[in-house]
Amino acid sequence: MNLSEKILAAHSGKSSVSPGEFVNVRVDVVLSNDITAPLAIKEFSRLGVRKVFDAGRVVIVPDHFTPNKDIPSAEQCKFVRDFAREQGVVYYEVGQAGIEHVLLPEKGIVLPGDVVVGADSHTCTYGALAAFATGMGSTDIAVAMATGEIWMKVPQAIKFIFNGKLQPWVGGKDLILYTIGQIGVDGALYSSMEFAGPAIDELSMDGRFTMANMAIEAGAKAGVFTADSKTLEYVKGRSSRKFAVHRPDADARYAMTYQWDASSIEPQVALPSLPSNARPVSRAGNVELDQVVIGSCTNGRIEDLRVAGRVMGKRKVHPGLRVIVIPGTPAVYLQALREGIIEKFVEAGAVVSTSTCGPCLGGYMGILAAGEKCLSTTNRNFVGRMGSTKSEVYLAGPAVAAASAVLGRIASPEEVAA
Repeated sequence: MNLSEKILAAHSGKSSVSPGEFVNVRVDVVLSNDITAPLAIKEFSRLGVRKVFDAGRVVIVPDHFTPNKDIPSAEQCKFVRDFAREQGVVYYEVGQAGIEHVLLPEKGIVLPGDVVVGADSHTCTYGALAAFATGMGSTDIAVAMATGEIWMKVPQAIKFIFNGKLQPWVGGKDLILYTIGQIGVDGALYSSMEFAGPAIDELSMDGRFTMANMAIEAGAKAGVFTADSKTLEYVKGRSSRKFAVHRPDADARYAMTYQWDASSIEPQVALPSLPSNARPVSRAGNVELDQVVIGSCTNGRIEDLRVAGRVMGKRKVHPGLRVIVIPGTPAVYLQALREGIIEKFVEAGAVVSTSTCGPCLGGYMGILAAGEKCLSTTNRNFVGRMGSTKSEVYLAGPAVAAASAVLGRIASPEEVAA
């Protein structure tokens, strides 16, 4: 069996599972947020169940429209907050919360070998920890909150092997944009994407989180990495809960295998309006920008801010655009503050926000007007994703974002970095 099959078999009481098989799966963590929790809570109430299956395994993080941007979002968050307090589930309020997919690994809530379901498509982020994590609809999440189980079809697996050594300024965002550019937004439809190879072994945990996060942008059910010393070092001390490390068999079956030379991949940019419209930054063209966003559940971790800060140096934000930096959690914000990165951004002319999803989904904190162009480290660039349907969103990693912030156009970090 491959890694996903190993985890699903262990959580369904079976010695083995096969692609296409329907199984009942025990879950370790059930997640929702301020947008998706209300529907899940209403459906939970309709089930007639008084208490969630395990309050310590149900997690609610208000992060999309918080701090509340208007009265409707305030009412929605209050509804969620009241339920969380009544049930005693794991809940993070503004000030302790952050972007959910950055927060949960940081807090040790997700561990290797877990099955995690969340009412958010980017729940697949936790596959970086060698967990099987996937997004589901709010009604399915209601059932998971009540029973601690889900039913699902076992996905086929596709293996992606990255050989060679990464070029300077190339990170997880570039590898996943390259991958999606090669296979398309439906290239891994209802499949588990399993990442491996020498370049993956060298990739940091933050880089792996970024890659797993965007597996959904290729249509995948999950994106997974086999646990190694970096994984175990990351989770060390974050939780006292026991976990199991699963590894794919030497003769594991895969529907398809892709192999690429990572040393030939340069920093990538996805042009509007699909993540699959990816190309090397050297072929992105001369695109003048109105806004740059650095943050989100994809690239809002400390390594991302360090890379952006290193590229920017002591340079100023180009006078023709605005730059919004959003650390993924308060802990990331504090670390960046202690390292002088936040000061560097502010002195450069950027604005630094509290931890929130904000502009990524067109919520607030950076909505685009008609005709405006934004380069963002977020995960989607669909039409109207960040505001007006007549605006354009370009996706890239933090190095390209920082270079573009300095030059006012899409730029390679090699153009500005010392």
